[in-house]
Amino acid sequence: MFERVDRELGCPVALVNNAATLESQMRLENMDAARMHRMFSTNAIGTMLCSREAVRRMSTRHGGAGGAIVNVSSGAARWGSPGEYVDYAATKGAIDTFTVGLAAEVATEGIRVNAVRPGFIYTGLHAKGGEPGRVDRVKTMVPMQRGGQPEEVATAILWLLSEEASFVTGTILDVSGGR
Repeated sequence: MFERVDRELGCPVALVNNAATLESQMRLENMDAARMHRMFSTNAIGTMLCSREAVRRMSTRHGGAGGAIVNVSSGAARWGSPGEYVDYAATKGAIDTFTVGLAAEVATEGIRVNAVRPGFIYTGLHAKGGEPGRVDRVKTMVPMQRGGQPEEVATAILWLLSEEASFVTGTILDVSGGR
């Protein structure tokens, strides 16, 4: 993928890691190891591999011009998603830790690394977990008493990628209606 970007678009200056998957809601005791491997492979390792390739291209240490990386985490990293998605929550906790660590690692190389941590957002991901109406069920847990829209998350990502956020790195921005 990055080789194609190099050929067709040139050196990247921005990366948004938004890969995520989840599976049916269940308790940990009922999850098999294959599910956990799938979850971490997509949600955590995929983000790390894409970030590695971006750093190789963006870093001033390697002749790049710098850039910005934004990882998409989840409020589940803070709440744990007990009884539903503890494996998903663990992968997003890994993203939070990775964001802070990578930000410190590449800050002097012209790369800013941040994350957004969405709360309950109206997306198709909930249907994949077996409950397409989940946001409506849980929105009363949000101080703003509503679920968020994907555009609200996208706006936060765009700001973190912009020059307006030029002094922001290692930050995890909650986009969660106050939860």
